[in-house]
Amino acid sequence: MRFSDLVLAAERLGHRLPSQCAVCRSWQALRLCQACLARHHQALPRCTSCAIEVPHGQGRCGRCIAEAPPFDRAVTVWTHAYPWKGLVEQLKFHDGLDLAGTLAAHLARAVAQAGHPRVDLVVPVPLARARLSERGYNQAWELAWRVAHHVGTTARSDLVERRRSTAPQIGLDPAGRQRNLRGAFMATPGASAVLRSRRVAVVDDVMTTGATAAAVSRVLREAGARSVHVWVLTRTPLD
Repeated sequence: MRFSDLVLAAERLGHRLPSQCAVCRSWQALRLCQACLARHHQALPRCTSCAIEVPHGQGRCGRCIAEAPPFDRAVTVWTHAYPWKGLVEQLKFHDGLDLAGTLAAHLARAVAQAGHPRVDLVVPVPLARARLSERGYNQAWELAWRVAHHVGTTARSDLVERRRSTAPQIGLDPAGRQRNLRGAFMATPGASAVLRSRRVAVVDDVMTTGATAAAVSRVLREAGARSVHVWVLTRTPLD
């Protein structure tokens, strides 16, 4: 049995045991209770390309109309605000791996509800080696392989690598984010043979301006991917 199968089996068992809701801390059978999901439900119109919030009936945001992103379409579960912002930060910065299974299940559900076409591969946004060593895990990968299991496809973390560390994106404007990521990602040797004519989904925890997702998507397309979709837990709203 693979390690991932053991993890999934343990998470399924955990869902049958009493657990505290990660938002309201009440004792429930699930890590996100139905009351909190209903209370913080977000039925928001979003850009059909980049998933940013848009006015009702608009379809695509002005930025995507002016310049289409290098990915086909993005899907998000929630806006990056309370309480979901806190859960993402817990997963990312505070050893919150116990949330990965629940959050990945909600992401897979959002993908299904959005009617996304089937993909052949799920790829996480890679971390720089120094940051991976410091954190101990890549939260995007922890989401990616679980989402791949839910949608019935394969996850690969060895097709795109972060060739250099970058400054934190927080605080940079969109142009600064693009400069910061220029040349940061590259396809690994042999990746083109795997990616050629394949339909790929890129998974990350949060999308802010979309610069990271765009940079990884360009690398995948240059390596031969037929289509690239982006799946994220949260999407930062417009200022």
